Amino acid sequence: MTAIYTDGACLGNPGPGGWAWAIEKGPQAFGSVRDTTNQRMELTAVLEAVRANLGPLTVISDSTYVVNCFHQNWWRSWKAKGWLNSKGDPVANQDLWMPLIDLVLDRGDVTFKWVKGHSGNPMNDLVDQLATTAAANQS
Repeated sequence: MTAIYTDGACLGNPGPGGWAWAIEKGPQAFGSVRDTTNQRMELTAVLEAVRANLGPLTVISDSTYVVNCFHQNWWRSWKAKGWLNSKGDPVANQDLWMPLIDLVLDRGDVTFKWVKGHSGNPMNDLVDQLATTAAANQS
C-alpha cells in the first residue's frame, strides 16, 4: 500500500489556488488554478494523485471534507438523491466529486486517512508548501 499525501491551498477564498501530492522518497506533482476555492484544490489534489498512481493507495489528507466523504459515505446519499445534499441543494464541486468517487469505487484499492494539518508531519508540510507555492505563483 502506497501512502500518498495531498493538499490544496487558496490565497483568498475564492482566489488563486494550488494543489499538490507527494509520495515519501517518490514522485510528486503540483499545479495551480487562477480563481478557485480551497475545497476545490483539496479535491483536485486527491483526484490528480489517484489518477497518476496505480496500485493500492492510502490517501493522507488534512481535509475533513475529503476524508469524511469516504469514511462517512456521504457519496452514497449524494448519488441516491441525484447529487443533492442533505439540505436539498446541489452538491458543491460535483465536477470534481463525480470523477473522484467513480475512480475510487472502480479501483477498489484506495483508502483515506486524515492527518492534522500544520502539526509537524513532514510530508503534510511538504504538500502544503508545494500547494501554497503553486497558488502564490498565480497571484
